[in-house]
Amino acid sequence: MTFAEVIGQYKTKDVLLQMLHSDRLPHALLLLGAPACGHLSLALAFAQYLLCENRQSTDACGQCRHCLKASKLIHPDLHFSFPTVGSKVISDQFLPEWRKAMAENPYLEINDWLQRIGAENKQGNINKEECLNIIKKLSLKTFESKYKVLVMWLPEYLGKEGNRLLKLIEEPPENTVFLLVAEQQEMILNTILSRCQLVQIPPMADEDVISGLVARGATSESNAQTIAQLVDGNFNEALALARQEESDHAGLLLDWLRKCYRGQGVEIVDWVENFAGLGRENQKHFLRYGLHFLRELTLMKVMSDQPDFNGKFRLPGKELETAQRLVGVVELDQLELLAQLFTDASYYVERNANPKILFLDVSIQMNQIFKRRQPDLQPREKISLEERSTLGIRK
Repeated sequence: MTFAEVIGQYKTKDVLLQMLHSDRLPHALLLLGAPACGHLSLALAFAQYLLCENRQSTDACGQCRHCLKASKLIHPDLHFSFPTVGSKVISDQFLPEWRKAMAENPYLEINDWLQRIGAENKQGNINKEECLNIIKKLSLKTFESKYKVLVMWLPEYLGKEGNRLLKLIEEPPENTVFLLVAEQQEMILNTILSRCQLVQIPPMADEDVISGLVARGATSESNAQTIAQLVDGNFNEALALARQEESDHAGLLLDWLRKCYRGQGVEIVDWVENFAGLGRENQKHFLRYGLHFLRELTLMKVMSDQPDFNGKFRLPGKELETAQRLVGVVELDQLELLAQLFTDASYYVERNANPKILFLDVSIQMNQIFKRRQPDLQPREKISLEERSTLGIRK
């Protein structure tokens, strides 16, 4: 993978390039960022840049023998370590599947990877045998290139086994570079953190998510704009949403709000009947969009006295116009109750609640909130057995 293939993250690319060009490349880099922000792609691109024998000023050539091998993740001086399942399993056993996964989606998340290798309900880890194998591989001389590079995805899965690598990270063989790609800094041993130079990777910008989806042909530009506003820079999640059938969440939500505000029982029942047939995943994404819409509406309500703030609302044109009209209709306390109601509904959908019962109940509560007939609605932290039975939740 070259830097040109990495979506966005232009400032981070410049930082990595400047390290190498100024001869200040540390032997251990920790690329820290949120899931699917592009940090793994950056590590793969930087590894190929290090191995390239005909580097350009801003990218690898992509044509030399080292680039051709690195792009397929088969370069003998490019090593990988990642979470696997089992006490005596090492990453090398899953390299064919890893290469296939990276070719399909270098923005995948840990749950996708573990399910791909058949983990089911087992937890991933980087175990003792993997650490010993790393020490063995990196103690050898380079085969073809000047550098040896280890890309370790999610070093937080090392746990205490990471202590076995401390000596190697602190005093590695000549021209050995560690690229650690992490998401949870607090889960990494402090002794490892102290031996690495930290590079913070920001979430992917909305514009980059949109361009990435469109360039891959994953969805239309209009749908990509809606998806970008929902995923908060997580490109893996954006791809998952794009794979689903395009749906008009905005129109569906506004229609629902309108019916609940009017309190027309027959129309609400008809809406619930149709919505219940969408399937659980679509219902979850709809509620997520609803929470996003309420957040932006709340922000608009609070910032209504600052007209210059309009450009910062994360809503497309039609939804923005509707939100602006709703600002004078609902109050902040009502928006808070609606947000809590949507959160609870999402919780119940996750647990297989009967959708017809659930969303009819939510619709009635929404009407009560709009008409201020339920001012004491409070968040529910636990579900009683009676509530489970009422909502049709299966144990």
